Amino acid sequence: MFHGPLMDRKSGLRKDDLIEVLLDIRMLPEDREPWVRGMLIGTTRNAIEILDQRGDFRSVARDVIVEVRLITHLRRTYIEDRELLKFEKDDMRRRSEMHEKAEKTGEGYESSLWG
Repeated sequence: MFHGPLMDRKSGLRKDDLIEVLLDIRMLPEDREPWVRGMLIGTTRNAIEILDQRGDFRSVARDVIVEVRLITHLRRTYIEDRELLKFEKDDMRRRSEMHEKAEKTGEGYESSLWG
């Protein structure tokens, strides 16, 4: 898509996008549909994770992907998504509190204090 709201996006696919993925048919069993359709859950260096149309979680190796089509994006851009930003701030705060608690309860806490 060369025109429209996708032109303003800073990067390609985002979490929660609805996508279609065409798989290399040589890698599939016979009579298997080569298209995987669903919501993008996440990506790793070696795979993309999709919640497919039937509600099944699928991790697809990047090596077998021939084409990825963006159907629509459901989430706002990162900076405009207040819900996502709030979640990330709360998560950072929670992790910081857990780290502090672990330091206080762990051995050697007093030895790490500045005198």
